[in-house]
Amino acid sequence: MKFADLIKPSAVKVINTCSSKKRLMHDLADLASAAHGIDAGLAVDALMERESLGPTGVGHGVALPHARLAGLDDVVGVFILLEKPIDFDAVDRQPVDVIFGLFAPEEAGVEHLKALALVSRTLREESIRAKLRANRDPGTLYTILTETHSVQAA
Repeated sequence: MKFADLIKPSAVKVINTCSSKKRLMHDLADLASAAHGIDAGLAVDALMERESLGPTGVGHGVALPHARLAGLDDVVGVFILLEKPIDFDAVDRQPVDVIFGLFAPEEAGVEHLKALALVSRTLREESIRAKLRANRDPGTLYTILTETHSVQAA
């Protein structure tokens, strides 16, 4: 699986201000709707439901909200970079500004997990986080995310 299999240029956005975690979930859902044709209302509900099980802020300013949705054929992603970090109840209690949202088909098993592992492993790298935070152009952010990051199929 490659990062480019998960995301396309239209699924990358920079947001100047975001007032809350809930607002961010709406922004992720709206971006998923525009880029992948996902129903935004269903996406918000699914993201919030997943988040209620435990926060998806994984540390170092990164959050990986994810949800399963009926009607999807493939695992798809969206990326948001916030200019001003927000509280996200992350494991390290640091605010987040690097957010990768994943949406998977309801019946997706191993593909969903592979995608989550790929995104997590990629955004765990300090050099990649630094490059992402240093850029505000969605096209450049897309290139940073997709240029060399892939995982071998298990």
